[in-house]
Amino acid sequence: MSNTPLMPMATAVWLVENTTLTFKQIADFCNLHEVEIQGIADGEVAKGIKAYNPIISGQLTREEIELSSKDENRALIIKSTDIEISNSEKKTKKYIPLSKRQDKPDSALWLIRQHNILKDSQIAKLVGITKNSVSAIRNKSYWNYNNLSPKDPVALNLFTQKDLIEAIEKAERRVKREKKQKEKEKLVQQSSN
Repeated sequence: MSNTPLMPMATAVWLVENTTLTFKQIADFCNLHEVEIQGIADGEVAKGIKAYNPIISGQLTREEIELSSKDENRALIIKSTDIEISNSEKKTKKYIPLSKRQDKPDSALWLIRQHNILKDSQIAKLVGITKNSVSAIRNKSYWNYNNLSPKDPVALNLFTQKDLIEAIEKAERRVKREKKQKEKEKLVQQSSN
């Protein structure tokens, strides 16, 4: 984190209005020139800038301001707080135009035919339709089933290849777990007989 406060000019306005700090102390803290701070105090600089309270934002403490107010030579020290900034992009639902919405059931049909190990809920989540619609497409009872034509959802840009691979890997792990569970139950049945 840098040693200058967030919104230095607005912070300087607040410090001028609400403290007895010297212009030099405020200028050093806000990384501004002393003349700018004097201009703020005179009302010539920073007209219309709303004051920003550094105490509420956690950049300064009331005690820090009081200590520096009593000693003109003491500089204000910004409170260092580690803020975690995540690099992961939030997944936002993107708008699908009306002309592309028919592609969703087509894509679900493609996934059912190409990757039949995927559960209905996985397909519904990937494509962005309801689980009931996926079940109806799988059972051939979907209201518009006869007009569906399987289309690759990755090519239609409904989701990425990475999303598809992750879903398939998850389905494969589930199938392996279920297979092991069945084998276990079979062994238990054989040993009890």
